[in-house]
Amino acid sequence: MSPNVSFGHYTDAWKGHDDRLKKLIKEHQIRSICEVGAGANPQLSIDYIRANGLDCTILDVAQAELDKAPPEYRKVRTDICSDVSHLEQFDLVFTKMLAEHVADGATFHRNVHQILLPGGIAFHFFPTLFALPFLLNWMLPEWIGEQILQIFAPRDKVKHGKFPARYSWCRGPSVRQVQRLADLGFEIVEYRGFFGHGYYRNIPGLRIASAAVTRRLLEHPIPDLTTYAYLIVRKAR
Repeated sequence: MSPNVSFGHYTDAWKGHDDRLKKLIKEHQIRSICEVGAGANPQLSIDYIRANGLDCTILDVAQAELDKAPPEYRKVRTDICSDVSHLEQFDLVFTKMLAEHVADGATFHRNVHQILLPGGIAFHFFPTLFALPFLLNWMLPEWIGEQILQIFAPRDKVKHGKFPARYSWCRGPSVRQVQRLADLGFEIVEYRGFFGHGYYRNIPGLRIASAAVTRRLLEHPIPDLTTYAYLIVRKAR
């Protein structure tokens, strides 16, 4: 297994995401940033951006979602899977829970590569197939998936809308996935898969069984059974 591939518990993914992002910004002396799919909820606060002298753009396909974000952000309405030749290039491009919604994973990563400066970094956090909750979300009609989501993980539909989930290229750190990204010209900095999820927290029997499976997978990782992943890649100089 590649030394850049590792595994962990899903709670570390959610709790550690903000710190991991800010560590990347500091380590690589990032100045220009684009968050793709930021919509109504940009990850980096305006205070943090100003305090660190960053140039931050938020990009989304939906103008209605961009309009929900505070007006201080620089906003660009574009489909990341369309022509991006008109966009500037950035030191860092990142996404959080966006990759599963794009129609074509290859085009998504190819276009991210295009809007990165040479030596630039991309950081993606996404759910993965073939974890059961996401497999069902992928297979079931959208209206059923939305009802199930509201039962197991209720959310504010205005600030956190439910969007079609396609899971193209959303996989754990398998040999095949690493090669796919290398073929697009990326160097793998870190590919970390996470096991477990919180969707069964209110169902005692399933919660206990799921926790046991998670412990087993942490001891004997199977990349195709991750639930989430961090992907950090670098564009060649």
